[in-house]
Amino acid sequence: MKANLELKNTNLLQFIIDDRYRILRHVVFLVASLVVISYSNWQVGYPEPLKYYRLFCVYGVLITICYINMYFLVPVFFFRGRHLLYLVLLSLLVFLSLTFMATLFHAHLISGEIPQVGNYRGFFEGFFITVSIVLITTMIKLFQRWTKDNDRIAELKNITLRMELNELRNQINPHFFFNMLNGIKALIRTDPEKANLVIMKLSEFLRYQIYENNEAQTLLSSEIIFLSNFLDLEMLRRDHLVIDVSVPDTSGILNGIFIPPNLFTTFVENAVKHSVNISGGQSHIGIKIALFGNQLHFSCTNSIDPNFILTDQKNSGLGLSNIKRRLELLYHENYSMTVNSTENQFTITLILPL
Repeated sequence: MKANLELKNTNLLQFIIDDRYRILRHVVFLVASLVVISYSNWQVGYPEPLKYYRLFCVYGVLITICYINMYFLVPVFFFRGRHLLYLVLLSLLVFLSLTFMATLFHAHLISGEIPQVGNYRGFFEGFFITVSIVLITTMIKLFQRWTKDNDRIAELKNITLRMELNELRNQINPHFFFNMLNGIKALIRTDPEKANLVIMKLSEFLRYQIYENNEAQTLLSSEIIFLSNFLDLEMLRRDHLVIDVSVPDTSGILNGIFIPPNLFTTFVENAVKHSVNISGGQSHIGIKIALFGNQLHFSCTNSIDPNFILTDQKNSGLGLSNIKRRLELLYHENYSMTVNSTENQFTITLILPL
C-alpha cells in the first residue's frame, strides 16, 4: 500500500493514470507515434510526394489500430478474461491493416515509383513497429486498470476499517455508561445526595461524548480529565477507595498530543470493577501516564480481592476484547500491551507510538 502511494506521487505516473491529463496523454501519444514513423528507415529511397503520402497513410492506419485496441479489444475481450480471442482479433486486425496498406501502394509499386528492394523490408519493419506500438497501448491500459483496482481495494479497506472502528467504539461507550448507571442506581438507595452529584458528573461525561468523542483524535489532556472525573465519581460512590493519578507536570505537552478517544476508558473501567473489596477493606487504583521520546506509556494498577466474584461473567471481558481489536486496527503491530496479575494486584501497561 505504501509503495503504491509513493508511486502515485511521481509526476510520470500521475500523467499516465490521472484523468486530468487524458487529453494531454492523447496529444503526446499522437505526436510520439508520428515522430517514430517519420524517423524509421522504411521510407529511405522513396520519392518525396509518395514519401509523405505513405507516411500519413501508415500513420492514420496505425492510430486507428491503437484506438480500436485501447477502447474496444482491451476492455471488451482482454479485461473480461478472453485473452486468446483478444490475441487472435488483434493479430487479424494488424494483418488486415497491413494488407490494406500494401494494396493501397501496389499501383505505385508496379509503376516503379517505389523501389522494389525496400518493399519487403518496409513491410516487415512496419509490421514490428505496429505490433510494438499496439502492445505499448495495451500495457498502458493494463497499468491504468491495475492502479484503479488498487485504489478501489485501498478505499474499501479504509471504509471497512472505519466501520469496524466505529462499531467497536459504539460497543465500548454504551458498555461504559451502563456500568455507571448501575452504580448510580445503587447509590440512590444509600445516599440520594451523592447520587445527585453523580448525575451532575454524568452530564459532563455526556458533554465530552457529544462534542469531543466523535472525532478521530482527541487531546490527551481531555482524555485525562475525562478519566479523572470518572474516578472522582467512583470515590463519591465508594468509601474505602484510594486513587492515585500521575501525569506529566507540563500541561503544554499534553495539549499538543492527540490520541484516539476512549482509548484508556476500558482499562480504567476494568480497574474500578475489579478493585471492589467485599470485606470493606481499602482498595486502590493507580493511573500513570508518562512520555518517553516518541512513545506514550500508560499503566493502570488496581487491587484485587480474591474473594470477589463478578456476577456478570458473560460480558465481563467485552470491553477488553474490543479495545484489543481496536488497538490492532489503529496501530497494527506498533503498540505494546502487557498484563501482570498477582493474587492481590492487577497491572496493565500500554505503550503507544506518537
